Amino acid sequence: MAYENRKWIIIDASEVNSINFSEVMETSANTLRYSLDGTKTFVKFEGDTPSFLEGKTEYNHSEILNILSSSEWTEELEL
Repeated sequence: MAYENRKWIIIDASEVNSINFSEVMETSANTLRYSLDGTKTFVKFEGDTPSFLEGKTEYNHSEILNILSSSEWTEELEL
């Protein structure tokens, strides 16, 4: 898959109600992935930054993969 045109933005869970789902790739609040403590989520989009996300930090594919593999987002499996 080609992710070079996609951007990801992490937002506080309290901001979910401000998401305009017609401007991002997620379809509803029910399809969002949250940090393990439930305080953060993220959206992805292509093209221009939606106005409700302006001023927030944007991440590329490799950056978001590093973030989402951290202990804040992914539980470590014990073998």
